[in-house]
Amino acid sequence: METLKKYFLFEERKTNLRTEILAGITTFLSMVYIVIVNPSVFDAGGVNFGGVYIATIVAAVTGTLIMAVAANYPIAIAPGLGINAYVVYTVIIGMGVSWQQAFGAAAIASGIFIILSLTSFREMFINSIPESQKKAIAAGIGLFIALIGFRNGHIVMPSEATMVSFGSFSDQVFILTVAGLVITMLLMVLRISGAVFLGMILTAVVAKILGWWDLPDEIFSMPSGFNETFMQVEIGDVMTLAPIIFTLLLVTLFDTTGTMLGIGRQAGLIKEGEFPNLKSALLADSVASFVGAFFGTSPTSAYVESGTGVSAGGRTGFTSVVTAALFIAMLFFQPLAAAISSLPSVTAPALILTGCFMCANVATIDWNDYSEAFPAFLTLVLIPFTYSITTGIGIGILSYVILKLCTGKFAEVHPLLILMAILFAGQLAM
Repeated sequence: METLKKYFLFEERKTNLRTEILAGITTFLSMVYIVIVNPSVFDAGGVNFGGVYIATIVAAVTGTLIMAVAANYPIAIAPGLGINAYVVYTVIIGMGVSWQQAFGAAAIASGIFIILSLTSFREMFINSIPESQKKAIAAGIGLFIALIGFRNGHIVMPSEATMVSFGSFSDQVFILTVAGLVITMLLMVLRISGAVFLGMILTAVVAKILGWWDLPDEIFSMPSGFNETFMQVEIGDVMTLAPIIFTLLLVTLFDTTGTMLGIGRQAGLIKEGEFPNLKSALLADSVASFVGAFFGTSPTSAYVESGTGVSAGGRTGFTSVVTAALFIAMLFFQPLAAAISSLPSVTAPALILTGCFMCANVATIDWNDYSEAFPAFLTLVLIPFTYSITTGIGIGILSYVILKLCTGKFAEVHPLLILMAILFAGQLAM
């Protein structure tokens, strides 16, 4: 026990074993919804639920344990919402790329992540993206995720007359989604730990009471479906995969780093602007993404829900060890997870409210500076309106570079950003 305390620096960070365990449980409950939502998203792209379920847990455990042992941070890693929607709805469904090739692109991007994590280029790459674009991209992806949630939950429906329309109270999926959304929002407003996961469970209970859903015959079992997705990566047409790889790189790079810096500040781990063990923390995410691709899931990200564990007192990597251990236990709940995910109304509120969280920083964009505001607006709206994260990011960055250069604001445009604009222009013209 003493060795454990010394390794994780309990005394230096003014914490104890009980606090770290409770913090780990809190983080787990706040983010465990991903083991249901992520396989459900990939199921829409024709990928085996069981395989993605196992891959989600393997990626989460891998990244979170590396974060715990190598970086000693109370930050959990798991496949990211937003990037998984991009892989399924833009790449697999929209572009017609096979899911095997999509995972191949994720593997390549993750391999590049690992290399960049060992150098200073990752930080330079992130710094080349203007703050207004970072915020707009995050919000645009949030709206994209929310749109998927609204559509899956039948709150927003296709319409020939008006393109989209409001759902109907005669639709069971619509009613259950509204109920689940209200329940989850109330739990969040009341600051109840694990509100999203608890909201999913309560929505399933409501469905059971109304006779719209039945419990599975078994709740526990040995995990299955592993062979359906494991080592199924393929490398197809390089020209097709190149923009996919670039988008995966771009989104995951600043998403993960931004979350890590935010949680690090919250936990008081950043001293005088210095973030100790940052490379180890970034490596945890990169390796988890690489492993996840070969098991069958999209790239991982540091989870902002880790902040709930920090709020509960978590200050060391032992918090992450506890979270990882609980994810391992979830391997044996696959039948229950699959049954719950069969209700689109259960996962839809999680997608919708995640979209809300991702829009939080839009208010801090300088809307009075049109050279910042117009590109940010284009990014923000074109991601959901074109149903393509790549298109929204590309047009946003391209318009930013054009407006800045044409108005003589050369110092505000990083050379890397110009290179990105050129690459996006070539891709959009194809």
